[in-house]
Amino acid sequence: MTDKPRYDILDGLRGVAALAVLGYHLFEAVAFAAGAERQQMYHGFLAVDFFFILSGFVMGYAYDERWNRMSLGGFVRRRLVRLHPMVVMGVAVGVATFCMQGCTRWDGSPVGLGTLLTSALLALLLIPTWGRLDVRGNTEMFALNGPHWSLFFEYIGSLLYGLLLRRMRTRWLAAWVALAALALAGNAVWQGEGWIAYGWSSEPLNMLGGLLRLAFGYPAGLLMARAWRKWKPALTRLPAFTLCALAVVGLLSVPYIGAASLGYQVACVMVGFPLIIWLGARGTVSGWRKQAVSFVGRLSYPLYAVHYPLVYLYIHWINTGCHPFGPETWRTPVAVALMAIVLATLCLVCYDEPLRKKLASIWK
Repeated sequence: MTDKPRYDILDGLRGVAALAVLGYHLFEAVAFAAGAERQQMYHGFLAVDFFFILSGFVMGYAYDERWNRMSLGGFVRRRLVRLHPMVVMGVAVGVATFCMQGCTRWDGSPVGLGTLLTSALLALLLIPTWGRLDVRGNTEMFALNGPHWSLFFEYIGSLLYGLLLRRMRTRWLAAWVALAALALAGNAVWQGEGWIAYGWSSEPLNMLGGLLRLAFGYPAGLLMARAWRKWKPALTRLPAFTLCALAVVGLLSVPYIGAASLGYQVACVMVGFPLIIWLGARGTVSGWRKQAVSFVGRLSYPLYAVHYPLVYLYIHWINTGCHPFGPETWRTPVAVALMAIVLATLCLVCYDEPLRKKLASIWK
């Protein structure tokens, strides 16, 4: 099965968003250290919604026209090969940093080896944990590596696409997207917290919010892919990657804006991100810029999958008054960011890409 040409700019934008997530989580830890109520990069959590829409668009582009020669089992195998090696690595890094913290919850209570191993096994299978298996005690769906909650929903989105969404007529898919948009905004208003940043916790209402984020984002991207295939937009001469990257970083970097914040989030997800993806798909890059954008795109998933355990370690240093890189506020988050990028690069080059190539050759 021949792969279609890649959208280099969209791959690169995924990398830009992953770097923004790293920044968001580090700003979150810095705010915690300073005792601040809110962090500066308040809307960085919207990167997940950008990922969902982008995944839906790429999924529709890559697979919609292949189902006459690809089985559901073959599709699932391809998704497993693409996603799960870094799930495994993310859990391994999460276990390692948890042990470095002394195998204790945030409240200082110890976690036994059996509990840790059970939590790790469930995390490897992307099965959410709760109760005593929540090894950090913060109700995270995946306490060893918090951001894996979005990979859990990514798998749900892939299955939903393979079983249902790909079969839907475009008008019914559009109706789904419209209803999901209403449900997403309505749930945020109903829950009354002034945001749509749900999905990370194993608490039922939080999981519902995460499911609604997926239920809008993924089908919206699929709908865009169908519109793209129908209209075949011309390429643009604008510097699409630069404009789109600045737009992504700009939208995610907006600080808390009070009562208007929820409306801003909804506008980003339902208008801003689709427009960015549409423009990005119309752009091209070449030469060294193409190589740089491609590398950032390749790095995006490993970076997303392994960075947060290092942030846990940073928070542990804050809690214990440890300053391994000096007492200056800026040094440790900068060092953690560089560590995350280096670790992700090593995972990409030495583990993820070689393993995926090997698995793909076995599961042809």
